[in-house]
Amino acid sequence: MHSHQTGRAPDYTIAALTMLGINAFLGLFAVWAVFGFLPTVLLGVMLHHVIDRLARRRVARVPMSRPSSAEADRPEERRP
Repeated sequence: MHSHQTGRAPDYTIAALTMLGINAFLGLFAVWAVFGFLPTVLLGVMLHHVIDRLARRRVARVPMSRPSSAEADRPEERRP
């Protein structure tokens, strides 16, 4: 076997989110072309509510962690 170091994987987050937006636009455009404006708006509102509920549910699942005694003595610092 070759023993070589593997590098870090490239971060494709921005590309994936961009393509998700483009696909969502094209999907809504197709719904608009087939069914009209009102069903497209209703679908968009419904998707917005579903995404919002998923986000709230995800935030509710994240447990709040308590800082250790060493972290409690340090002043708070902003982290990006």
